[in-house]
Amino acid sequence: MQLPRYIAHRGLSAHAPENTLAAIQAAADAGCEWVELDVQCLGDGTPVIWHDASVDRCSDSQGKLLNMTRDQIGQLDVGSWFSPAFRGERMALLDEALSLVSALEMGLNLELKINTGHDPAALARTAVQRARQVLPLDRLLVSSFDMTALEAARSQDEALALGLLYEAVPRHWASDAERLRPTSVHADWTQLDQERLIEIQSAGLVMLCYTANDPERFASWWDHGVDGVFTDDPGLFDARYQRRTRGDGSRKPR
Repeated sequence: MQLPRYIAHRGLSAHAPENTLAAIQAAADAGCEWVELDVQCLGDGTPVIWHDASVDRCSDSQGKLLNMTRDQIGQLDVGSWFSPAFRGERMALLDEALSLVSALEMGLNLELKINTGHDPAALARTAVQRARQVLPLDRLLVSSFDMTALEAARSQDEALALGLLYEAVPRHWASDAERLRPTSVHADWTQLDQERLIEIQSAGLVMLCYTANDPERFASWWDHGVDGVFTDDPGLFDARYQRRTRGDGSRKPR
């Protein structure tokens, strides 16, 4: 698997509402090769692309995702909180996001988001099965903070690329790696420890950091050998990824 230096965090979330189809499209329009998206299930078991346990922050309504159904989330506006240009954007179903990522020939880091009350193993089984039906192995990376979810993902597909997701990489990370056989380790760059980084490099694993939006402050970690970052705007790091679309997602005239 060839992971890029920059992965668009929740889509191009500096320029479009996070975790939406518009954010995926915006990332592609900016030249990004990969996106990171969060998946969890509604109360009726429908997998959707969403980060929070509730819809309060990123929609025009309130309530816990666990108490909602597919019909209910279809009525939510999840774009106007970000900008009037995205009014009417709907919460993306996992299947819709997978289809778009595939059509755009992008790679996907799918994070299994386990909020309170959700079943980690059930989410892993549902999400991995659907993702593998759409994306090839070299364009799919599944990550999670929840090791139970990753164990379920590994048991479902021995060839699947996994990412161990932490805030600060713990001392016991190697035991997690031995059990789960990951491709990469992901950590909050502000809590990254050079000793842990050396251990991860020595183990031959890819080191990815989230969520880096300050190129100057992050610069020294490139020198230490970090492989890539999740960022809300890859264009901050490299002009090749500066967005080439209007605020409504349509392309600017050349």
